[in-house]
Amino acid sequence: MDPDFDIELKLLLEGIYLKYQHDFRHYAVASLRRRLAQAMEHFHCRTLSQLQDRVLHEPQVFAEMLRYLTVQVSEMFRDPSYFKALREHVLPLLRTYPSPKIWVAGCSNGEEVWSLAILLEEEGLLERTIIYATDINPAALRAAEAGIYELDRIAGYSANYLQAGGTKSLSDYYSAAYGSAIFRQSLKSQVVFADHSLATDSVFSEVHLISCRNVLIYFDRALQDRAVKLFYESLVHRGYLGIGPKETLRFSPYARAFLEVVPGERIYQRT
Repeated sequence: MDPDFDIELKLLLEGIYLKYQHDFRHYAVASLRRRLAQAMEHFHCRTLSQLQDRVLHEPQVFAEMLRYLTVQVSEMFRDPSYFKALREHVLPLLRTYPSPKIWVAGCSNGEEVWSLAILLEEEGLLERTIIYATDINPAALRAAEAGIYELDRIAGYSANYLQAGGTKSLSDYYSAAYGSAIFRQSLKSQVVFADHSLATDSVFSEVHLISCRNVLIYFDRALQDRAVKLFYESLVHRGYLGIGPKETLRFSPYARAFLEVVPGERIYQRT
């Protein structure tokens, strides 16, 4: 790798932080290299310095850059066994609270949010549950709130839904129009969409379940530790944390504060 590229990378991330207060300085470098190389090609910039000049002087370029700096790849009921485990092992405890609160951290385009809303409705919990769906990308939050997805992806979503223990047909929850599936808007009646950064923001609510899946893998160790600390401080005693299948709390300073309650599904309980 060109050493100049790494120097320019640090300068770009520092500039973004100073100008826009978005902190990507502790994101995993290998992943940033790949994604920023794609951004350079998209914006027709030969170097990161040229890209930095545009980002600092053209706010609309930074807004578009967020899709390269944040990961927007997901699907409904991704890793169905995780959602089945939530249904069987987590929701029974959440049912004992008068008003459960769930935080989907790094909600991206909202596939997981809508999946959880469907799960909660089928378990009779949606009307008394508040879901906080947060991300740092305003465009992703708008897409998440809209709940509109390409129709050719629905077959995969439907298969995931059934494997996750779905009790109906996924088609009961959306209508099809113009090549898109539009999910029933009543499902988001209990969802609050909001901007929140795991890198810079603090605790905003006490919650009973946090689902932050396939986000920590894009952070370096320091930012992973910050995020897990934030989760610990946000969870009620015996609250649950779900992370991605390639993520672990094993090396976190807070590892002893959590017990893995569903082995293999990365679902932990604050002890």
